[in-house]
Amino acid sequence: MNREQYNSDTRYEKVWEQMQLLGIEDITTNRQHRNGTVVWRLPIKNNNSGKTNIEVASFSTGYVRNQNSGYSNYQLNKRCESEPEYFKLANGDYRKFETRGCVLIPEEIDRLEYLISYCLKNYYIKRANEVADGKYVPEWYHEDKLDQAKCDTEAECLSDDLTRTVITLEEKLDAMTEDRDRHVDYQIKLEEKLFDLQNKLATIKRIADYETI
Repeated sequence: MNREQYNSDTRYEKVWEQMQLLGIEDITTNRQHRNGTVVWRLPIKNNNSGKTNIEVASFSTGYVRNQNSGYSNYQLNKRCESEPEYFKLANGDYRKFETRGCVLIPEEIDRLEYLISYCLKNYYIKRANEVADGKYVPEWYHEDKLDQAKCDTEAECLSDDLTRTVITLEEKLDAMTEDRDRHVDYQIKLEEKLFDLQNKLATIKRIADYETI
């Protein structure tokens, strides 16, 4: 199916929207499309080999299947108990025989909606540690990343605190330096005044001594 076909009906449009959100790719070939088959590829690797992505398919026969996660394709349809059958034995008794069968889904759009729900529950939620590129990421990796993020945040906060402390100390040092410089300037001015007064006093003494003579 192509995008125009998904846009042919509101229910198909909804399925297409969900496919985009989940990263599901429609890989249906022209031959499969003519046979009423739709094949999807999920962005999650198979557990058995890890080399291929999971593929699921919808068939016009009413079945939905996983295409490549086992030795053979297996049905994803819901199971139900079949009507019991009775077989007559040689001694005249009857033996009851029951089997579990698949609940077929005749309508294609119903099959696609079912596939979305099935994949979401069994592949996306149950295997939520598998990232979009299909690599498996264990839970401890996420926990370590979270702890690392916390440490980085704490380090950044500590770094910010240290930076603010350094800036505050530098500002205080600048203020103290300016204050010291003011005191030094004042001391120099006092020393200059003292020197000037001493010179004036010496001059007065010389004049007084001269007049006495």
